[in-house]
Amino acid sequence: MPAHETTVVVIGESLVDIVSDPGQPEAIQVHPGGSPLNVAVGAARLGLHTSLVTHFADDRHGLMIEEHLRSNGVRVINGGTAPTSTALATLGPDGAADYTFAITWELSGASLPALAAIRDSTHVHTGSIATVLAPGDQATLALVRAAGEHTTISYDPNCRPAISPDAAAARHQAELFVAASDVVKASDEDLRWLYPDRTPEATLEAWLGLGPALVALTRGASGPVILSRRGRVDMAAELITVADTVGAGDSFMAGLISGLSQLGALGLGGRIRLKSLTPEELQALAAYANLAAAVTCSRQGANPPRKNELGLLAVPSTAEEIMP
Repeated sequence: MPAHETTVVVIGESLVDIVSDPGQPEAIQVHPGGSPLNVAVGAARLGLHTSLVTHFADDRHGLMIEEHLRSNGVRVINGGTAPTSTALATLGPDGAADYTFAITWELSGASLPALAAIRDSTHVHTGSIATVLAPGDQATLALVRAAGEHTTISYDPNCRPAISPDAAAARHQAELFVAASDVVKASDEDLRWLYPDRTPEATLEAWLGLGPALVALTRGASGPVILSRRGRVDMAAELITVADTVGAGDSFMAGLISGLSQLGALGLGGRIRLKSLTPEELQALAAYANLAAAVTCSRQGANPPRKNELGLLAVPSTAEEIMP
C-alpha cells in the first residue's frame, strides 16, 4: 500500500515541554510534546494521513498544542477534562533530557470517535504515559485490543519512571501491549529499567516470543537493532553533531511506520507481508528510521523530518518487485 493511502491513528498523551538548559538559563523553550504527539506529527510529516486520540484542555498550553497539530496536518480526537499536561525537560551536557511531569491522562470524551477512527485506519500506534497512567491506561488498552481486529498495531513503552515508578507494574503493562502489537520499539534504557536482570537484547528476543512480527531496539549512539523471525539487523548510528535527543525515539518510530507503509506491511491485509520481510528489507527499514532519528537529533527540540528530507525507503530490487 503506498504511503499516501495509509491512515494512522495514534493514541496517547499531548503535553507541553518546557526545555531548560542550565548552561543557558535565559534560553527556556516551550513547545508541544509527548511521545504519541511526536509520533503523530512525525508520521504526518512523512506523508501519512494521521489522527491523534489525545487529551488537552482549552487553555494557553492546549491552544499551543492544537495549533501545532493543525499546522502539521494531524487530525485531533480530543477527550478528557483535566488541564493540559506539562513536562519540564532539563538538558544535560550530552544533550539528553531529564523530565519532571505534571500530567493526567484520560479519554472519557473520546471513546466513540476513537473507535470510529480505528475502524477506518490502516495502522494504530500507542505508547508511553498513555499505557501506564490511570484512569486512561485501561481505555488505551481496550482501544488497542479493538483495533487489532481491523488493523496492525505498534507500541513503544517509552518508560517514564517519574510517572510510573513501580517497574513491576510497568513491566506487566508493557507485556500486555507487546502481546497485542504487531510492531514494538523500545530503547535500551527502557529495557534496562523494565528488566534489570537481563540484557536488552534478551528482552528483545523474549518480546518477539509474545507475538509481534517485528521488534526494534534503539541504543542511542550505538545504533538500532531490528529483529523478526526471519532475520536480525544491527546498524551503527548516523554520524552527526547532536543538538539534543528530544523526540529522537519518536522520530525513529514514525520512520518505522512510514517505512512499513512503503513496504505494504501495514493494515489487516499487510500482516502477512509484515511477517515475511526479508533481512534486506529489514536493513532498509532500519536505515530509514535511523536517518529519521538522526535528523531530529541534529536540531533542537522534537522536530521530526519531513518527507522531502528522507526521500523514499531504499528497498532492494527484490522488494520493489513485490510492492503493490
